[in-house]
Amino acid sequence: MTHPEYILTLSCPDHRGIVHRVSGFLAEHGCNIIDSAQFGDAQSRLFFMRVHFAAEDASVGDAKLRADFAVVAEELNMNAQLHDARKKPRMMLMVSKIGHCLNDLLFRYKSGLLPVEIPAIVSNHTDFYQLSASYNIPFHHLPLAAGASPDAKRAQEEKILDIVRANDIDLVVLARYMQILSPQMCEALRGRAINIHHSFLPSFKGAKPYYQAHERGVKLIGATAHFVTSDLDEGPIIEQDVERVDHSMEPDTLTAIGRDVECVVLARAVKCFVEHRILLNGHKTVVFK
Repeated sequence: MTHPEYILTLSCPDHRGIVHRVSGFLAEHGCNIIDSAQFGDAQSRLFFMRVHFAAEDASVGDAKLRADFAVVAEELNMNAQLHDARKKPRMMLMVSKIGHCLNDLLFRYKSGLLPVEIPAIVSNHTDFYQLSASYNIPFHHLPLAAGASPDAKRAQEEKILDIVRANDIDLVVLARYMQILSPQMCEALRGRAINIHHSFLPSFKGAKPYYQAHERGVKLIGATAHFVTSDLDEGPIIEQDVERVDHSMEPDTLTAIGRDVECVVLARAVKCFVEHRILLNGHKTVVFK
């Protein structure tokens, strides 16, 4: 018989004895720690911890475990979450007309490399409805005309949020969804929406960033995955990577290399999220490997 497994994530003011208190609590409640990681930030004076454990005492049920730890969390002023380690998070993908990140995430999902459920794909275009159908995932086309009024944009975003609520979505991934979310939408999805973009920002904003980078003779190209906030492309960074390039490469080559990096970086960020490895630290993140 296998035992229920949990992942505990927490942050709190840093002081001596936190690890002892948490590990002692788990031992007292018949739990066995599988792996643990912690970090104390000297600047924010916050302590962060992630513990993966098995609940081996059948007499200590889920409700008691959660209720008893809530007492500890309140005493230590913790922001703590207790996740069922075997529950696959529910992820919604959003895309426009560029599909490399969408295709990559769907392949990882189908092949079992990404432990998620994907109940919905949303797009403001119809380009990828057949791809969605090939994975038996409902495709929601929610068009938004160029230059749409704020009211039209809010109406479209409300439809997106209806899909989020109806499907009990844990994570929204902007897999090259080329619309700027309103501040209200960003707030509604705070801490559970991830975006991917090229790392040229803010140097090469706007259309065809890889062509702009080619004109400047860049030697490194890359990508950044971050949480979505109302500050455009300035949310807490989760994952980044780069590839070296040189003068002999044409803009199309840079674009192809950049798209490969975007896929890898976004997949890493999503995997960290679904494994509950990301904790917010102000405008930064703590990402446990």
